Amino acid sequence: MAERYAVIGNPVAHSRSPEIHGLFARQTGIALEYVRLLAPLDRFAGTVEAFRAAGGKGANVTVPFKEEAARLANELSPRAGAAGAANLLRFDPGGVFADNTDGEGLVRDIRDNLGVPIAGRRVLLVGAGGAARGAIGPLLGERPACLTVVNRTAAKAQALAARFPGTSAAGFDELAGQRFDLVINATSASLAGDRLPLEGLALEGALAYDMMYGPSAAAFLGWASARGARISDGLGMLVEQAAESFFLWLGVRPRTAPVLQALRLAV
Repeated sequence: MAERYAVIGNPVAHSRSPEIHGLFARQTGIALEYVRLLAPLDRFAGTVEAFRAAGGKGANVTVPFKEEAARLANELSPRAGAAGAANLLRFDPGGVFADNTDGEGLVRDIRDNLGVPIAGRRVLLVGAGGAARGAIGPLLGERPACLTVVNRTAAKAQALAARFPGTSAAGFDELAGQRFDLVINATSASLAGDRLPLEGLALEGALAYDMMYGPSAAAFLGWASARGARISDGLGMLVEQAAESFFLWLGVRPRTAPVLQALRLAV
């Protein structure tokens, strides 16, 4: 009988995670069912518990519930503990285990799929919410020359940088004229098509990367491309973090390259 998994978020209809895990299942010969679950903003815990009670074995978690997911679990991985946010839940006999595979997926996509080394590079991380929290530890593990966090609310950037030695925080008004090799948008601004106040950045030759994918990333990536940056959305990150999730749930690591290629061709 196929095990049941889900992606839980609000919104969630746009998620390609069911397609990705379906491709992983066919590739590995493992039977599973993977669905989208829309959780009311005030009913995340109830949605998780109902899915678990109905036989669910685990779930991915997307915006805006990643920090709540970490609080819900009774066992946190070191990655989720450091981030204070989780995008993976596994329902074990002893309770709920939470991990954060986002940062690992981000690093693998940039370093392996896009061929852009992070080591020794100047990195700007835009945002200080759950997505940024999940990314910062694995990014630091690649030993960049510097990692700067910027956020509309400067105090949130400062608080995040203080949790991770080796990072610095800045306000948007401090970025004018600065140059980074890698600019990562970890905000949800792209979902609303909002423009980030990054006009002063020198982007020519840099990689501008949006953790969102598809039309949701268009505003940021279009702006960055017009300023001479190489661009990428986060579809590869989604596939890579999903592969890590699949491994943590089922003990099998699927190949990501053919799945990413299939998704790109299907757009």
